[in-house]
Amino acid sequence: MTHTLDERAALSSAQSHADRQVLVRRLIFAALAAASIVLLLVLAGLALSAGGFDLVDLVLLLLFAATTPWLAIGFWNAAIGFVIMRFTRDPSTYVGPQAGRTIPPSAIAASTAILMCVRNESPDRMIRNLGAMMADIEAAGCADRFHVYVLSDTSLPDIASAEAAAFADLARQWAGRLPLTYRRREVNTGYKAGNIRDFLERWGDDHEFMVTLDADSYMTASAILRMVGIVQANPKLGILQGLVVGLPSTSAFARIFQFGMRLGMRSWTIGSAWWQADCGPYWGHNAVIRVAPFKQHCAIPVVPGKGILRGHVLSHDQIEAAMMRRAGYDVRVLAEENLGWEENPPTLIEFIRRDRRWCQGTLQYVFFVGMPGLPITSRFQLLFAMLMFTGSPAWIGLLIVSTAALAAAPSTAALIDADYGAALLAVILVTWFAPKIATVVDVLSRPALRHVFGGTTRFLASVAVETAFFLLLSPIMWVGHTLLLAGLPFGRAIGWIGQVRDDHAIAWSMALRQLWPQTFLGAACLAVLGVTQPVALPYVFVLWAGGLVLSVPICVATARPSVGFALTRLGIGRLPEETDPPPALAHLQLPALKAVQSTIAD
Repeated sequence: MTHTLDERAALSSAQSHADRQVLVRRLIFAALAAASIVLLLVLAGLALSAGGFDLVDLVLLLLFAATTPWLAIGFWNAAIGFVIMRFTRDPSTYVGPQAGRTIPPSAIAASTAILMCVRNESPDRMIRNLGAMMADIEAAGCADRFHVYVLSDTSLPDIASAEAAAFADLARQWAGRLPLTYRRREVNTGYKAGNIRDFLERWGDDHEFMVTLDADSYMTASAILRMVGIVQANPKLGILQGLVVGLPSTSAFARIFQFGMRLGMRSWTIGSAWWQADCGPYWGHNAVIRVAPFKQHCAIPVVPGKGILRGHVLSHDQIEAAMMRRAGYDVRVLAEENLGWEENPPTLIEFIRRDRRWCQGTLQYVFFVGMPGLPITSRFQLLFAMLMFTGSPAWIGLLIVSTAALAAAPSTAALIDADYGAALLAVILVTWFAPKIATVVDVLSRPALRHVFGGTTRFLASVAVETAFFLLLSPIMWVGHTLLLAGLPFGRAIGWIGQVRDDHAIAWSMALRQLWPQTFLGAACLAVLGVTQPVALPYVFVLWAGGLVLSVPICVATARPSVGFALTRLGIGRLPEETDPPPALAHLQLPALKAVQSTIAD
């Protein structure tokens, strides 16, 4: 497309105006977050100055300071997201104007590769999801513009054999209609990023775009075509990330967890997109990527030297997003809830396994923050991602130091000012839960939303259950992150392992073997305070020790299929897809949808 001089001048002026607008947004956000951090620290300082301010108070304040960036940034993401959700006609287009510039499916001319990355997992779910997606694409009349690639890093012989047979059969079924290529690497060099890099070197030049999927991902043809159309219509757009929500599940753990994610994700994502703009996130799956610049500019170098964090990068996505932006291409997020789904771990044990891999991989960002040429916003995103995990030792440090300080103090009043302490606790809880509060208010104010979440009573009951669950789960994960961080200098690390996605029970002995550090720490702190300062027990229980001391029964109870089925029947954690299932999910024959629909019919 060519433009006259006047048109080019107008386009340049419009771009300069847009750049200034984004800069102003970022400065406003930075000022709000900084002011909130200062307010939190001042309030904490006042709360700790009851009996004077000594070395212990300083240690507590410094530990708390390490947690405040995450609290402040999360709060303002949610607050801004809520305002946009409530007062704009089309929130996703408001924060990402490219979403309004798209083309119809019939105008999609580019070849798009659909990549599914797998490792050591039963192929049944992947066959189910891919088969439904491919049928959807064929029904849309666009099969000739797509090619599916199953990129396997499976190392277990039995699974590899079943995988090869299953995908060979699927390829035969679709021969002449929608091509499917299966490839397995013998060694997973570079983990998932290396898996995709191998695809790029073999087949990348054959395609203009690629859609990245994980083994637990599912996207509909309408979502894929919409996102591919947006990227095709916007030549500067390098990565378009879709919002990912949880698939309906009969696992108690997954139901409650992904209900909470559903509450917090949209306001958080819209608010962050408002100031991140063209430096948006990439989460590694359910995204559309422009192949040529990704292949040229987003190869992640191996971190040189020796050490646990050296070598190939486990968590690749945010680094690739930063490198794409450095190359001059936009990275945007499309904050709409009907673009794609994923399966969440069915048990606490599986969730911890996945989270530990994320933690170790995210810590490797420390080697890339100083990469030459990165925009300042991209550097901030890498730092912020690390804060999600490095803040955990600070929370555990606060528990241990405050328990010791309270036990040594003549009374709680000698350590904590009651009025300022209560105010600080209230502010922490509000900032902590702000993304979920935003969505709760939005749902309660919209009758149609209340209905699809199961009605007002079920929705509020689900919110209450998820709130308690979140308060209990958070300290369990903090201890997990802290143990991983503490073990890194001693060579304790994890690799890229497969996940168990089927619902399954957890034995008490297994839960205790995995969670005894959490149990011991929580019980020890509660015992010390019970003897010395029992008046502090409720506060310490709610913020820290409750989840720790109850970690084993939480693990066992939320893994039991009977508990999950009961929650499904009662409507606890009900998602809109369960009340009003979209046709695209009907092909998957999900047990949760069958259970909910039978309940509704009764």
